[in-house]
Amino acid sequence: MKHLAGLFASAALLIHGPVFAQQMVEHGAEHRLQLDFHVPDAALAKFLPADWTTNIATQGPAKDANIRLIFIDRVAVTDKTNRPLGKGSSRLVYLAVPVNGPAGATGQMIIGGLTSNTDDSPGPFNNYIATSAASVQRSVAADGAKVIRDETWKFTAQSGEFFELHVKLEAAPTPKSAPSETRFFDPKTPSTYQTFRVEQVLDIARNATTGVNRVSEYSFKGGGGAYKSLFDGTETLLSVDSIPWYSRTISTP
Repeated sequence: MKHLAGLFASAALLIHGPVFAQQMVEHGAEHRLQLDFHVPDAALAKFLPADWTTNIATQGPAKDANIRLIFIDRVAVTDKTNRPLGKGSSRLVYLAVPVNGPAGATGQMIIGGLTSNTDDSPGPFNNYIATSAASVQRSVAADGAKVIRDETWKFTAQSGEFFELHVKLEAAPTPKSAPSETRFFDPKTPSTYQTFRVEQVLDIARNATTGVNRVSEYSFKGGGGAYKSLFDGTETLLSVDSIPWYSRTISTP
């Protein structure tokens, strides 16, 4: 398989080329809201296994980002027979880190997450925490050519982890991306991974590198519990990415 290292400028670090002997696990139709941050490097390093390091972009929209906080409304989740999988939908927020590993391994590592579905805990990466409360409110207002998206997300776990986000932005016409494939690694057992095959509409609404800013309202607070050292008030927001359409097929070797 051919890898492209050092790319974290879109919703996923891409790996092009055929994927051999993959078994489909599930398909999800999702709505997403992503935040790119630079969090304290020393704190983040403690979440990565030995011999794994962050793979931070030096240019482009993801420049300097070492973590991405991804809020996900899983609208329809199906198995390989196209039947609803489990409850068929859920709300989730997880923390994805662009990484390099031994023997040229590259992709992303999911170092934690909060899920509204207790059946999804601890999840495929052995670190999802079931929430005591999870909600998303989302609205779209159209006035002529202007489209305003207004979103509020809240996740709270009994162990103290929480994330709360409010964003209001003016959407921009954005084409669907070409299909991409990415390996997502388990930090506890990094020799195992899932492959995500994704098509999406990615609207970068605010970005520190490009200077675009169509976000009129933004508030965020989060961390606590296991994530307190990552979001300690010194984190830097680098990008706000709206993904109103996201199609993901998950496979394993």
